[in-house]
Amino acid sequence: MTDSAPRLATCIEAILYLKGQPMTLGAIADYAGCGRKTASDALLELMDDYAHRDSALEIVETPSGYSLQLRPTFETLIQHLVPAELGIGALRTLAVVALKSPIIQTDLIELRGSSAYQQVQELVELGFVRKRRQAEGRSYLLEITDKFHHYFEVDELSKIMAEHRPLSEPAEALDEIALDESPQ
Repeated sequence: MTDSAPRLATCIEAILYLKGQPMTLGAIADYAGCGRKTASDALLELMDDYAHRDSALEIVETPSGYSLQLRPTFETLIQHLVPAELGIGALRTLAVVALKSPIIQTDLIELRGSSAYQQVQELVELGFVRKRRQAEGRSYLLEITDKFHHYFEVDELSKIMAEHRPLSEPAEALDEIALDESPQ
C-alpha cells in the first residue's frame, strides 16, 4: 500500500471542515500551501463533487468566503439537535418577554437595562422572539414565537403560571428576574 498525498480538493474540504466558518480564497490557499488559482480550481472541483453527490453538506460561497455547511433542507434538524446556548442575561430577558408578551421594547429596557438591546437581537436571531415595529410610536413590540413554545416545551405559559403560583405572585417573580442585573 502506498502513502499518496490526498488530492488538493480533499485537503481543502478538510480545511473548511476544521475551520467551521467561511474562509476567503486567500486563506484557503495559505492553509493548503498553494497558489490562489490552484486553490480556486480545486475549490470548484470540490463544489462540483458536492453538487453531484447525495450529501447533507455543500460548499457555498458567502459574502465572508467559502464555507462547508448543512444544506438548507436539513436546517430544521438544527432546531431539534443543537440546543441554543443562551447566557443568564439573555435567559432572564427571554423570561420577561415570555411573561409580559407582548411587551414594548422600551418597557423591557426599563426593566432589564440597556444590555437587553443586544439580548433581544440574539433572541430574535435564534427565533425565540419576534420583533415588530409598532403602528404608533418608535419602539418595537416583542413577543415570543412558536419556536419558544416548542423548544422549552411550553404549550400555554399562562396556564403553567396559574398552576404554580397564586395570581398575586407572578409580578413579584417578574420583578426578581428583571432587576437581577448581575453581569452574565
